[in-house]
Amino acid sequence: MSPQPFRAQARRLVALPINRLVALAQPILRFPQTDAVRRRVFTPAATFWLFLSQVLGPARTCREALRSAQAWLAPGDLSPSTSAYCQARARLEQKTLDKTLRALTRDLRQCDGALWMGRRVDVVDGSSLSMPDTPENQSLYPQSTRQKPGCGFPIMRLVAVFSLATGAVLGLAKGSLRVHERTLWHQLWHLLEKGCVVLADRGFCAFADYALLVKRGVDAVMRLNARRSAGARKIARLGKGDWLVEWTKTGVCPKWMTKKAWRALPDVLLVRHIQVRVAVAGFRTRALTLATTILDAQAYPAECFADLYRRRWFAELFLRDIKITMGMDILRCKTPALIHKELTMHLIAYNLVRALMLQAAERYDADPLRLSLAGALAAVRQWAPALAAERSRAMRRRLLESFFRCVARDVIPWRPNRIEPRAKKRRAKNYQLLNKSRSQFKEIQHRSKYARPLS
Repeated sequence: MSPQPFRAQARRLVALPINRLVALAQPILRFPQTDAVRRRVFTPAATFWLFLSQVLGPARTCREALRSAQAWLAPGDLSPSTSAYCQARARLEQKTLDKTLRALTRDLRQCDGALWMGRRVDVVDGSSLSMPDTPENQSLYPQSTRQKPGCGFPIMRLVAVFSLATGAVLGLAKGSLRVHERTLWHQLWHLLEKGCVVLADRGFCAFADYALLVKRGVDAVMRLNARRSAGARKIARLGKGDWLVEWTKTGVCPKWMTKKAWRALPDVLLVRHIQVRVAVAGFRTRALTLATTILDAQAYPAECFADLYRRRWFAELFLRDIKITMGMDILRCKTPALIHKELTMHLIAYNLVRALMLQAAERYDADPLRLSLAGALAAVRQWAPALAAERSRAMRRRLLESFFRCVARDVIPWRPNRIEPRAKKRRAKNYQLLNKSRSQFKEIQHRSKYARPLS
């Protein structure tokens, strides 16, 4: 059979509707165009774009992605089975996806326009996600020890570094639940540029971390860990609620650090403690203590740190966007190798949507952090078929302009001091909890027929 039909089908797969619109982020995204040894429809480039459209789609299933490819090709050219597509995804090299993500992140890093006191700010936070309950996933990412075997799902713990100016994810470290977030956080230090500021909560605040970050030329702004009350001595008063404090190194070496490296750290470390009072009308006033290695009280007054730490909440919103809005909360693949590829594709898709939001913000002079990612994602899905079907260049330019205008106008309302508890209003279905393995579990068929007696 002639190779022309295979090449024609592969070219059409690369030009899927969603990919046509996401390709506007060029030249940020550069996926290597490798020639397949065998004549395949699902070449590496075609598989990559089809995988990307699957991650960006509302259903995010292999069947949905394959049906999109079948509709884009001539009828009957592809088998309705997802086997070939799943095998093609398995053939994608992880190092190629990582290289693509690094190139995308590097170019987005150059778009950091909004600085804090003339410095870049990277915000760090940890989270977790689940995946299908298979023996392969359980072996690498075992479920919580509090759950009985067969009653839980594999859990991956992750720590992400975001750019506070653009919301782009700069890097992500992953591990099992048995690995602490601070241990994973150390794997991302190569992403920190000299002169930047790291913003995090008190879970990352520790003597060794501060000392090593200062040695790298990176400053830290974090909430003071409660355990640091011991071994801290006030040296000088820099202002109201602003103190220069001397931290003393304890004799306990962290588990992630060798004793030789621990002994090489200085015995004392100068840190600035800033007391922040959060006064919101109608609520109890809270007092927070921030610990920072920025010691210049003249160039960096205490008031600017309170506003900076309040923006740390953006990390929670970024994680909510990528996990809930884009569906990374529950991954679907059944082996760790494919789980890692699916995770990388989610990061690429998230940063690509962020890149489109940045373009819209630059064109219409908007704040990129105030634009709705859910609205941008919906616009990508709806504008893509229209752009793919349009042949006129002039009409395509008008469609692109309307796309960016729609994204720029979808601004999230400013709601300061709004309380958003992590609670569900809608009640769950009246189902039992699976607290035993499936082979031992006995379902109560008449569980909903009981009525509470009158008191």
